[in-house]
Amino acid sequence: MRATTGWLADGPTARLRRTPLERRDLRPDDLAVRIDYCGVCHTDLHALRAHDSKAGQPLVPGHEFTGVVTEIGPAVTRFSAGDGVAVGNIVDSCGECSMCQAGQENFCHAFPTLTYGGTDRHDGSTTLGGYSREYVVREQFAYPLPPGLDPAAVAPLLCAGVTVWEPLQALGVGPSSRVAVAGLGGLGHLAVKMAVALGATTSVVSRSPDKAEDARRLGAHGLIVSTDPEQMAKARDRFDVVIDTISAPHDLGPYLKLVALDGTLSHLGHLGPVTVETIDLLVGRKKLSSAGSGGRPATAAMLDFCAENGIGADIELLPSAQVNEALDRLRRNDVRYRFVLDMSDLS
Repeated sequence: MRATTGWLADGPTARLRRTPLERRDLRPDDLAVRIDYCGVCHTDLHALRAHDSKAGQPLVPGHEFTGVVTEIGPAVTRFSAGDGVAVGNIVDSCGECSMCQAGQENFCHAFPTLTYGGTDRHDGSTTLGGYSREYVVREQFAYPLPPGLDPAAVAPLLCAGVTVWEPLQALGVGPSSRVAVAGLGGLGHLAVKMAVALGATTSVVSRSPDKAEDARRLGAHGLIVSTDPEQMAKARDRFDVVIDTISAPHDLGPYLKLVALDGTLSHLGHLGPVTVETIDLLVGRKKLSSAGSGGRPATAAMLDFCAENGIGADIELLPSAQVNEALDRLRRNDVRYRFVLDMSDLS
C-alpha cells in the first residue's frame, strides 16, 4: 500500500480532519497522481450530509482534480511520469454494457465506480477522493491536462464542466440557438461560458439583479430576474434550450414557460424529486430532460473545447487546511463560482 495524507469525514456534522491515508499499489494500467488542485462540489456537501461514520465506510470527498503523474504501471501507454493530468468523478466502469460501449460510462448499467464513496471493482474497497495528496487511478479514466489553462481552474471542469457540456452537445446548441442558463453558480457560470463559445445567444436567469454585471462579463447577452413577473412574462417561449442549474428544490413551471416551441428544459442542478404540470409541457410541445456527468469521449472533447476557447472555471483558491471553511461557505452559496483547494499544504 502507498501512504499519503488527506481530509477525512467523521460524520455528517463533524469537521473534516487531516489524517494519513493508504492508496493501493499500482496495478498494470494504473497511474499514481500527485494531486495539486481539487474542486469543492455541492455533491461533496450531499455526501457529507448523508455520511454515517458508524457504518464503517470512510469518506474522503473530492472528485474533480488536477495534478502530475508520479509513477505508471507497466501497461500504461498514454502517460509518463511528469505529465499533467486531470481526473473526474468516475474512475472505472464495467466496460461491457451498452452504455460503456457507447462511451457513456457515466450511465454504466452496473453503476460506475465513483472517485469517492464507490466500490473498487477488483478488491471491494471504498474509494477515497481527491481531498488528498495522491490518487491512484486507471489510465483510461485520466485525461491530459489541457495546455494553456490554469490547472486550478481546470479542476472544476471535470465535474461541473462536463455536466453542462453533455446537454449542450446533446441538444445541438450552436450559433442559431437561443439559450438561457438558470442559476449562476458553479454549474451555471460554466454553462454560460460554453454556450457563448458555441455561438449561442445566451441569457442568464437569476433571482439576483446584482448578477447582471457578472453575466455580461461571462459573455451573456442579458439577465432575466426570475422574481420579476414582468420580465419572466416577456421572456415566455423565447429559448430553444434552458439549462437549469439551480441546486435547491424549486418549481419547474416558470422555467418551462421560457422554453420555445419544441424546445427543452435540461434539469441539472437539483437531483431530488420534482413535480411537473403536464400542461407546462403540452403547451408548446416542450421537453424535459436531464444529464449527469459525462463519459470518457465527452469529457475529452469538453477539455479540448475549453483549451481551444480559453475556458476555465472562475475560482477562489484556498489552502486545503481551509476545507471546512470552504464547505461552510458553500452551504451559504458564498462563492463566485467554485472553490478549489490547493493540496500542496499536505506535503
